[in-house]
Amino acid sequence: MPQLRLAMNQIDSTVGDLAGNAESIVRWTRHAAGQEAHLVAFPEMALTGFPLEDLALRSSFVDAGGAALDALAGRLADEGCGELPVVVGYVGRSEAPPRHGQPAGAPQNAAAVLHRGEVVLRLAKHRLQNYGVFDEVRYFVPGDTLPVVRVHGVDVALAICEDLWQDGGRAPAARAAGAGLLLSINGSPYELNKHDDRLDVVRKRAQEAGCTLAYLTMTGGQDELVFDGDSIVVSARGEVIARARQFEEGCMLVDLELPAAAEEPPVGDDGLVVDHRTISAEPLPPYEVQLPGGCAARLGHDEEMYTALVVGLRAYVAKNGFRSVLIGLSGGIDSALVAAIACDAVGAANVHGVAMPSPYSSEHSVADAAELARLTGLNFRTIPIAPMFNAYMGALGLTGLAEENLQSRLRGTLLMALSNQEGHIVLAPGNKSELAVGYSTLYGDSVGAYAPIKDVYKTSVFALARWRNRAALGRGHTPPIPENSISKPPSAELRPGQVDTDSLPDYTVLDQILSLCIDRDQGRDAIVAAGHDAELVTRVLRMVDTAEYKRRQYPPGTKISPKVFGKDRRLPITNRWRQSA
Repeated sequence: MPQLRLAMNQIDSTVGDLAGNAESIVRWTRHAAGQEAHLVAFPEMALTGFPLEDLALRSSFVDAGGAALDALAGRLADEGCGELPVVVGYVGRSEAPPRHGQPAGAPQNAAAVLHRGEVVLRLAKHRLQNYGVFDEVRYFVPGDTLPVVRVHGVDVALAICEDLWQDGGRAPAARAAGAGLLLSINGSPYELNKHDDRLDVVRKRAQEAGCTLAYLTMTGGQDELVFDGDSIVVSARGEVIARARQFEEGCMLVDLELPAAAEEPPVGDDGLVVDHRTISAEPLPPYEVQLPGGCAARLGHDEEMYTALVVGLRAYVAKNGFRSVLIGLSGGIDSALVAAIACDAVGAANVHGVAMPSPYSSEHSVADAAELARLTGLNFRTIPIAPMFNAYMGALGLTGLAEENLQSRLRGTLLMALSNQEGHIVLAPGNKSELAVGYSTLYGDSVGAYAPIKDVYKTSVFALARWRNRAALGRGHTPPIPENSISKPPSAELRPGQVDTDSLPDYTVLDQILSLCIDRDQGRDAIVAAGHDAELVTRVLRMVDTAEYKRRQYPPGTKISPKVFGKDRRLPITNRWRQSA
């Protein structure tokens, strides 16, 4: 059987950085050439970055992306890689005649095959994503071909991401065309437990296509999204041949034995016309040394979640040109976990913590914040807010909730002042449970440029803190999070003796209700039927509904669940619908 050495480059691109992304593509192509690869692939929109959002509607950017693609093809040839076919994603334009809803030259989520200094084949995503965080129907028009490129006597069908996640289309068309390999380039973002769903989809499509399937995705982060690598190659029977590491940039080389292409060009099916190009028709001689396949070990549940949070924060800080972060340290679990994530993401020397005790702060809170700084090595200072608080109270005479929220807002103002003065970005420490029910203060603990744990429920916050300490011990390191921050009852400490359960149900119960309501979109009756108290469910759902205005003003943060607050979950602020008995 013909053989093919496939180089799958799961790289981290930056949206809009055409020059930097091209440089990365050239560098990894050189690496693949040095490893004697025969076909090189890069992820969805690797040249332009992904996702583009409304940048795709800027004609000047689409034109620049096309010019960058042509320049990349020429540069690869100049670098001595011209004989090596390279598949790369970018933003293109439709060449189809205009029709209703699809103007001439409309943007497309596209890919190209580069060879000998030229673009020899172009394709566009056939199935557009229009759910969750993606609005591709808003930006793009679909492709309507089955692109096939013949490389060393093997017909390789090409697809882009959603082409596999929806039934029909390019997978069955690849079978009809007699493809020996279906190569899909992807930008599928990370979600908890998605790697199992991803493998199931890849196996199913490989069996539908009747050939080996290579699923390549990206790494890194873009705003709220994290990309976890985890590229996969499976046989036509669905057996895993190779699987790349999670969250790590790199090149996975796979030696494949594939069926020979038919002498006659393939014929399309499923409404798709085959667009076929021959790069090299002659098969290769047998490998002198065949590279072994292999599957990288999967991360455990908590390690995977924690790593995603670190990668998301690191990408946001680095790609936006920041160098350091600032965190208000209360001594509690949320700010302690955010600080640990920040130290792992950008280094403790670039993390600045501030304790801001008020008249109601306990001694152990300040001590726990100081202990966190000692354990992690982050920069630490204490700035009491009592003088500012007393001045406001003397002028305004606030009581009750207004008095409590004043403390939080003073801390927010102080953090933003230090941010402006010293150039750090502020990290908001709120978790998903608190954001869901509105247990936060606008312009207080909600201030910041990024919220690393906004998609993490409180029970998971505790689990991640415990995991991080265990991981440190397992590596022979000092656990970064003080045990007292984990074991003491959560409290905002805005009044004497306050604990979270004064205002909220126990987090174990609350998070179960919230997960059903938010992540699964279940209503009151379904949640009650799952075993939860009817009165409590009604109360929690009302808190969730009335807190929408707060969530709209919260900073972006790393998405790890199917429904992060923001693009995943779009509810009106003005909304009188309530679920009650």
